[in-house]
Amino acid sequence: MPQLDYDVLIVGSGPAGSTTARFAANAGLRVLMVDKRQELGAPIQCSGAISRHALEAADIVPDDEFIHEAIYGFAIYDERGERTVHDYRRLKPDEYGSGGGKKPLGYVVDRRRFDRHLMTQAERAGVDVWLKTEGLGYTPTPDGRCTVHLRRYNQEIDVSARIVVGADGLQSQVGKWAGLQTHIKITELAGCLQFIVDGVETEGLLEIVTGHRWAPGGYAWVFPKGNGYAEIGLGVIATMTKEPAKDHLHRFMSDSFFADRFANSRILEVQGGGVPLASPLRTQYADNMILVGDAARHVNPITGGGLHTAVAGGKIAGTFLSGHLADNLPLRSDALSAYQDLWLSAVGEKMWKLYDIKTDIFHNMNIAERDSQLYATMSDYFSPTSEFKKI
Repeated sequence: MPQLDYDVLIVGSGPAGSTTARFAANAGLRVLMVDKRQELGAPIQCSGAISRHALEAADIVPDDEFIHEAIYGFAIYDERGERTVHDYRRLKPDEYGSGGGKKPLGYVVDRRRFDRHLMTQAERAGVDVWLKTEGLGYTPTPDGRCTVHLRRYNQEIDVSARIVVGADGLQSQVGKWAGLQTHIKITELAGCLQFIVDGVETEGLLEIVTGHRWAPGGYAWVFPKGNGYAEIGLGVIATMTKEPAKDHLHRFMSDSFFADRFANSRILEVQGGGVPLASPLRTQYADNMILVGDAARHVNPITGGGLHTAVAGGKIAGTFLSGHLADNLPLRSDALSAYQDLWLSAVGEKMWKLYDIKTDIFHNMNIAERDSQLYATMSDYFSPTSEFKKI
């Protein structure tokens, strides 16, 4: 019979859940992490880009096991093909590059292997992991703990924990157990589609294409994938177009200023899903519960990037829990508000600022002005002097 008594029970074994688990277990807490999936990193719904800083800050050592390609900067385009380039190999040639002790700015990772690597790190720290295990609900108990109701291999099991962490993704069911408002408006959910292709040259940059013509409400991208492959994708907001993402993506590939570059491409894989371009949840805690990662909408509202914010939020959550539980502090919602305050101070306040910037842009009904604003904002966002470069 498995142990049924833990300090921390985490629902969801993605980057946020695994990072939370590792930091909590390294501090000596007894941690169980469960996930209803049987295959980590599936389905793939993101491009897999993450900065080197994000990995280092979360004590994740870059490893060939999960890295597809090193990244050295950004190229941001307007809808006509004019571009702003921030290539750190030229901006800081003594520091960034591919040899001689130089380093990359970031990486495109294989999400399946990346998630497996993070889960392995958590297990080696002492975390128990149950896959094929679904969370059904939780009940705070008079002794200050809670009972978490699970279904594992069709058998219902109750596990006692001091606190449950919802790391179960967008529109978190764990949050709904406590009555938290995890619903996201369709106006803030980007429908994303990307093709893994062969036959498209890349230059070690993350290329981002703005403009309503190509991606209404979002942007298009071309990312290096390693071994001669590339990711070509885009995200659109359903309320800003009558066409599905696949029609926009085919048009981008056939009609944009990249058409000649894409002419000989061969599609090897299709990936897609919903990505929030929304504000963080206003309340990310309840009695015996906190939320982290996509479950708390710790997603960059300008770029839709979630890997960096997931591992950063996981470190914050795991570190907070280790101190809070070690000191035997209360676990009711008023005490757990300190977790959200800590997250806001570290990254959340800037994410709220980004959300306000994004909202102002897309409330402008003049498409030409809006396109100009988005191009300028993205160009500044990825610049070396950006106040948001660690978000």
